[in-house]
Amino acid sequence: MRMIKRLINNAPIRHKLISLLLLISMLPTIGLGILSGWAVENIIEKQVIDQTLQLIGEVNKTAEVYVSHMQNLTYLISMNEEMEAFFNYEKEDGEADYKRRTFLQGLTSLYSEAAGILVVNDKGEMISNEMYERTPTDLTKEPWYQAAVENEGIFKMIGKPVNRNIRSHVHYKEDEVVSAVRAVIDPETQHVKGVVLIDLKLRVLAEATKNIRLGKTGYLMIMDENGGNIYSPETSNLFLPKKWFHQDRSGYFSKRIKGEEYQFIYETSSFTNWTTVGVFKAGEPVFEVKEIHLYVLLFLLTAAFLGMSASYYLSYSMSRPILKLNAVMKTAESGNFSTFYQEDREDEIGLLGKSFNRLMFRIRELMAVTERQERQKREAELRALQAQINPHFLYNTLDTINWMARKKGAEEVSGLVQALSKLFRISLSKGKDIIPLSDEFEHVENYLKIQKARYRDKLNYSIEITGLCEDRL
Repeated sequence: MRMIKRLINNAPIRHKLISLLLLISMLPTIGLGILSGWAVENIIEKQVIDQTLQLIGEVNKTAEVYVSHMQNLTYLISMNEEMEAFFNYEKEDGEADYKRRTFLQGLTSLYSEAAGILVVNDKGEMISNEMYERTPTDLTKEPWYQAAVENEGIFKMIGKPVNRNIRSHVHYKEDEVVSAVRAVIDPETQHVKGVVLIDLKLRVLAEATKNIRLGKTGYLMIMDENGGNIYSPETSNLFLPKKWFHQDRSGYFSKRIKGEEYQFIYETSSFTNWTTVGVFKAGEPVFEVKEIHLYVLLFLLTAAFLGMSASYYLSYSMSRPILKLNAVMKTAESGNFSTFYQEDREDEIGLLGKSFNRLMFRIRELMAVTERQERQKREAELRALQAQINPHFLYNTLDTINWMARKKGAEEVSGLVQALSKLFRISLSKGKDIIPLSDEFEHVENYLKIQKARYRDKLNYSIEITGLCEDRL
């Protein structure tokens, strides 16, 4: 922790400013971008689910319309007089059989989605406009007949016709039609008088779903109440177990199949009990989310570029004058006090630079005063030296005259010159401010001797000093 604090404290101010500005500008931007992307993704995913459920609902409604037509056909057939006679085993002739077949043919012409209609009474006798037996057999033993009987007169969709002993003149394949049955019940005895079988063309369901696309490769498929496949596109190769679908009438879930993640959105029709399922690979139906993510990423990159550019510019604009002021200070530190901070700024750095300039100006003034005082001091010392040199030269000359006077025997002149020489010598005192009292007395005595020589008898003197020898008086 201390090391981190030390690194932060020792880092250049420019790096600190860049880091601070990047944190201030980038973190909120990144957070906003991530939050926006997450929110948009959830919203679009919910919209995709709602829209897919709406499409599935439309397909279910279409299927319900066609199935309701098949149901209505069973009621029309059971209430037809000619067909009722067939159920009651009344004696038939060729004209009655023709009327029944014509009636059934009219129904399939009116409802083109019906691939064929077959009516069987409880004796196994049949009549149809499009269908016939593969082999002579008792049709009342067929699974579809037994399913209708077990449903006690209620219309029922039984799925695709698998392994039944009935064929169509048009030769519809097993995966091209789906069958519906209803038992005809005697209202008085509740006896099953026969069964009506109708095949519904799956082509009508394919036409209702062929223009629906979920993502790039998504599609719709229809399952019966037992999980059997009613309709699926040719490109589909998936088997969806019934247990995957919850008891809810609609919902969505995800499963990994053959190494790929799939999403399923389903809704079950309360009328047909068929479940329409939207199948698509994960991520395909939300291409808009990827596009929005791309826009968010571009926005983040742009914001990062602008944030970094602004950070570098601001840090440079703030650190550059500081570095320049630091360079000027280093120049002054080396002894060059003629340098100045030259920046026309009114911020704190500009005020600091102006204070530095005033400091440099004051230092130069003090240096000028000091230099002037030093010069004056040197001049005074020189003058003092000159003042010292002249008396020395003088008393040295007097000393020479003294010796010359003695050599000539002029004792009076010699004494006078000697007194004057001592007078000057004591006056200089080697530049000392304080001299011995005896030297001061000698100085006075020499001065009086010179005055005596000048004024002769006009000047008489005597020196009395307590504590000195009499020969000094």
